[in-house]
Amino acid sequence: MSADDRRLARVALTWLAEPGTRSVFALVERIGPVAALDLLLSGEAPERALRAAVAARGVSGDARAVAAAALARGERLGARLVTPEDDEWPAQVRDLRRLALSGATRRVDVETDPPLCFWVRGAWPLGEALARSVAVVGARAATPYGAHVATELGYGLADREWTVVSGGAFGIDAAAHRGALTAGGRTVAVLACGVDRPYPMGNAALFDRIAETGLLVSEWIPGAEPLRPRFLIRNRVIAAATSGTVLVEAAARSGATQTLNRALGLHRPAMVVPGPVTSAMSVGGHEVLRDRPEARLVASVAHVLEEVGRIGYDLAPPARAPERPRDRLDEEATQVLEALPRRRTLDLESVAARAGVDLRTAMRKLSMLEELAMVVRRDGGYALAPPPADRT
Repeated sequence: MSADDRRLARVALTWLAEPGTRSVFALVERIGPVAALDLLLSGEAPERALRAAVAARGVSGDARAVAAAALARGERLGARLVTPEDDEWPAQVRDLRRLALSGATRRVDVETDPPLCFWVRGAWPLGEALARSVAVVGARAATPYGAHVATELGYGLADREWTVVSGGAFGIDAAAHRGALTAGGRTVAVLACGVDRPYPMGNAALFDRIAETGLLVSEWIPGAEPLRPRFLIRNRVIAAATSGTVLVEAAARSGATQTLNRALGLHRPAMVVPGPVTSAMSVGGHEVLRDRPEARLVASVAHVLEEVGRIGYDLAPPARAPERPRDRLDEEATQVLEALPRRRTLDLESVAARAGVDLRTAMRKLSMLEELAMVVRRDGGYALAPPPADRT
């Protein structure tokens, strides 16, 4: 049994049963891809639903012939097949074996096993591109606020040599990809269709740019259609392949929220950008923050890096207001300064009394404040210096 046979079998299996199917992955783990394919084609799949799916798909063609044609088409397109036996395989996606979502009943929430193979367009080794990566996801119907934040995150992460991963959709996805490209960094689009089928078509030019400097990645064979369930199947890969997932905007029912839940299920950093409480596009993210204490609120690239970066190296600096000159004053000088009224002049004794300090201390602190241009002498007493804009 050659390596080519194993590769062809993985492609055929992914065509026969949608990616993530647990029983197919278990068969491949137990008996290998070639034997697993033989078993499915013989009608001896371990589950009735899988047997029905294989039979239905088999009506439209021979699985091995379809796989061979896909490999030939991929080669013509400049796309390559990457399997777990290849050096560039991203090992972290195997963590999907332990993804279990509580209360899951839908197929897309139950059938979440690791991929059997990836189709890749772009020069970067897949594992290297994803080794230091962050997913930035969100609504297609993004608000200007969300698009701005996603662009800033994409730019800032790429500028710090993190790969930005998203799904190539309109809205938040596209903004994150473009931000990374503008920074001259790496970005990866994980697609729910063939790598040769730009979807949405309006992002065709964006996909070409990503393929030139980053990667287009898909589990589906070249030419595969972007069927609705495939976007939800794809989301598990975005969550598993990255070091953390940032949700920028999402409505109450959103595939982007599902991606974040996958990250939470994998115990990966799951982050939410807060939005206006009046925006429908912020409801999904806010609900995650309310319901899942493990999710973290982030408001900047520094916050994201603190969650996914190296311990002790990527801490976000605490938010501080701009420092004012009076912030450097000691307690007694502050007392003296606060004792001076806004529009009147006081003599030394009155200043000392109002500040609660002795005359010697009041005189010393007033001299210092005068040198700092915060106090002026006037009519034999002391007064607050006018604001800079009012000085002549």
